[in-house]
Amino acid sequence: MRGVTESMAGRAAVFRLLPVSLGEDPAVSELHGGFPEVLADVESSDIWFSSYVQTYLERDVRDILAVRNLATFRRFLGILATRHGQMLNKADLAAPLGVSVPTMTQWLNVLETSGIALFVPPYYENVGKRLVKKPKFYFADSGLVCHLLRIRTERDLRESPFAGAVFEGFIATEIVKSQINRGFSPELYYFRDEQGLEVDFVVPGVGGSLSLYECKSSRTVVPDMARPAVRLSEALKKHGPDGRTVDAAVIYKPSSETPPDIGLLPGVRAVDYRRFRL
Repeated sequence: MRGVTESMAGRAAVFRLLPVSLGEDPAVSELHGGFPEVLADVESSDIWFSSYVQTYLERDVRDILAVRNLATFRRFLGILATRHGQMLNKADLAAPLGVSVPTMTQWLNVLETSGIALFVPPYYENVGKRLVKKPKFYFADSGLVCHLLRIRTERDLRESPFAGAVFEGFIATEIVKSQINRGFSPELYYFRDEQGLEVDFVVPGVGGSLSLYECKSSRTVVPDMARPAVRLSEALKKHGPDGRTVDAAVIYKPSSETPPDIGLLPGVRAVDYRRFRL
């Protein structure tokens, strides 16, 4: 903490607080996110997010970064919103803003430290494939990214080309929230190789076990959606330690209120996102 000379080592506990999770409050949603102020008055959510952007992001965070040009910082946030759920290319971000890659790195680091951004690194393990090495970027609150993308209603979200990325980021933050709330360090990865095999999330578990998650914003699921998880599961078992457990699920958005979890392919189940828990 700036200006504090005493470390307070051994005399202070540090808690990382993210927005409210779906497990804590069923009102949490992709469109509105999990900030308590928004959940308390969703009708005024757009006003709250506008104030949040103007006061915290455009003033406090910009002051920390010493960004003098407000228009540049606004463009930075706007470009970031369109990269939500994509692999991070700092040079691609820096070029249209006229800043250097080290400067872009500093800006992104502050957003991560502030709990605004979430970076998901690739999962590295010898699975006999050449792997992609860049992390993926998400805003840590889906309501904030919807606001930045001018997604105001559920219909806007359904029809948006960013619907899949928003849902994927929503599940990413739910996983991280669950880990933090249980007292664990966040540990979340994605997998992609240069041949195009990609699984949205890889979550390590106890004793070397792994959980694989595919996120689909559709109302229905089909077996083909589970095939990447099956292929990766087979590779992880083949190249990993003997007896490793790998489970997999496709997380989706069914239209009915209480659909049962269903099997798609051997070893892969389909799970309603409202019932998803680590």
